[in-house]
Amino acid sequence: MIAAVGVLGGAVLVAKGMTGDEPASSALAAFKQPPAATQPAASPSPTGPSPEELAAQERAKRVKALNAALKKYAATVPEFSVAVLDKKTGETYAYRGDEKYETASVVKVQVLACLLLTAQDKGRKVTSSEDALAKKMIRYSDNAATTSLFSKLGRSSAISSCNKRLGLTQTKVSSSWGLTRTTVKDQVKLLNALVDTDGELNATSRKYADTLMSTVSEDQDWGVPAVAKAGEEATVKNGWLSRSTESGLWIINSVGRVTDEDTDVSIAVLSHLNKTMPGGIKVVEKAAKLTRTHLKY
Repeated sequence: MIAAVGVLGGAVLVAKGMTGDEPASSALAAFKQPPAATQPAASPSPTGPSPEELAAQERAKRVKALNAALKKYAATVPEFSVAVLDKKTGETYAYRGDEKYETASVVKVQVLACLLLTAQDKGRKVTSSEDALAKKMIRYSDNAATTSLFSKLGRSSAISSCNKRLGLTQTKVSSSWGLTRTTVKDQVKLLNALVDTDGELNATSRKYADTLMSTVSEDQDWGVPAVAKAGEEATVKNGWLSRSTESGLWIINSVGRVTDEDTDVSIAVLSHLNKTMPGGIKVVEKAAKLTRTHLKY
């Protein structure tokens, strides 16, 4: 047995078990690396926020900016609330979302949904007379047609039962249908229920509702459609009423959807205490436009 002797860093190193034929460099190699257990651990690679975290941060910034913009605008105009449900992301935004307002004619969307559910439950399509009434009710906001359907369906109790099936929890149907009270949160739920492929309404009913709400008369094509960009489609149902209990001031409401390949949002704006109908229309359109500016849908 030959011991290999080397000098490393001023210390004498001896490696036993070497033969005389092995070069001294081989002996020294055994001592150049410290034991594995004593080697310093590698520093962990730095990791930043995940894409989901970054998206949440960006969303929070947009919501904060929108809240500020709406609050500033609200200080200059009559009372309003607005909500947006983005079907692409599943996110809902609401400004004063739990405040209740009288619906005026936007309640006609509830009547339409209940008509479609009732026909489905009976295993049939809407009848020709129901179809004629529904078209007048949605496209022209005909009150007589609405009263007829409201009565045929079973009045407030029937509409309330349909609303429950559609997930509306903040809406109280009035026997005077135009005085039904609701929130913007419930209104975007209703709009989404009209297009939800996993919801209560079947494909035939969903297509029927979309057809009527996308073909309202030209003089009623205001409110939510003002948000749509060129090439996008919009559906809408508006409500307007000079309220005697509010000194003749106006309720102005608008609910609808804006869609294309990249966009699918439901929007509801409810307002009251407007001095004039044109003034109220400006309020609901401006509120809706602010949501698009800041949420960037």
